[in-house]
Amino acid sequence: YTSVNVAIDIECTTSALKVLLHLKPLLCLIYMLPIFFMAYVFVLSGNSMIIYLVRTDPKLNSPMYFFLHNLSFSDIVYTSVSIPKMMSVFLTDEKTISKTGCFLQMYFFLSTGTTGRALLTVMAFDRYVAICNPLRYTTIMTRQRCILLIFASWGFGAFLVLPITIWATQLPFCGPNIVRHMLCDHSSVLTLACIDTSRNSIFSLTLALIAILSTFLLILISYICIGKAMRKMSKAQQLKVAATCGSHLIVACSSYISASFVYISYRVARFDPDVRTVIAVLYSVLTPLLNPIIYSLRNKELQDAMKRAFCRCTIASKINSKTVPSVA
Repeated sequence: YTSVNVAIDIECTTSALKVLLHLKPLLCLIYMLPIFFMAYVFVLSGNSMIIYLVRTDPKLNSPMYFFLHNLSFSDIVYTSVSIPKMMSVFLTDEKTISKTGCFLQMYFFLSTGTTGRALLTVMAFDRYVAICNPLRYTTIMTRQRCILLIFASWGFGAFLVLPITIWATQLPFCGPNIVRHMLCDHSSVLTLACIDTSRNSIFSLTLALIAILSTFLLILISYICIGKAMRKMSKAQQLKVAATCGSHLIVACSSYISASFVYISYRVARFDPDVRTVIAVLYSVLTPLLNPIIYSLRNKELQDAMKRAFCRCTIASKINSKTVPSVA
């Protein structure tokens, strides 16, 4: 069974749409492909812009932007393991994915999603130190410690989901191997196994709760401490802290709320599987899509960095145009 291909069901969203797709198959191509394409382009461009600004602008040389740079990179990887395959399914008649490709997609999708939450936790800790211990900030958040936190975040995501992925690869799949999803989701793949997978489900749920609850509690504790510190500040200082933490808090809330909806949908037996698929796909696209928007709109330092980068490009283009010799 190692050479069995896993078919991906791409019958878009709701039961009504399934009926329409049998009559007009081009509807999926006309409506879904442009949405996924535009979302993917925006995720790549927005997060790449943040990575470029942090790497090139000396004024963004701080731990907060170092962590944001890594979060943007994880969002790019997170969407790149799922959206391109979805778009290729829309564009071609090849609606299958190899067994190896399926489990690789599953692993990187889960690990980068977990890494993203770990990075949000590290960013919350950074804000806690900056606000509650401002005099010791530079001694606590050293370059070495920041790199160690980054390695810990990526390691947390890489190793936490490894056992459930390896265990899933050992299951026998007898067919028909049709994944009723837009990607190789762990729960959807487990339903294809020929044996009882209740232990796999319990183990995966335990690790998922560890990934979500542990990071959520650490972020919550950080903001409780920040809230206590804000009570002793003046009104102007409170506004400054709110502006500093607002972007991160919005991103964290959107990530955990959408993740909660996804996990609830998988645990409710009567939940429509088509609606569950839509929620999961939106979850995989929405958070990486919103991150650059939220940070760009609410962060003045990033806005100023974008203006400086634009001015540098404009000046460089003018200098290049002046140095081009004219043809007599």
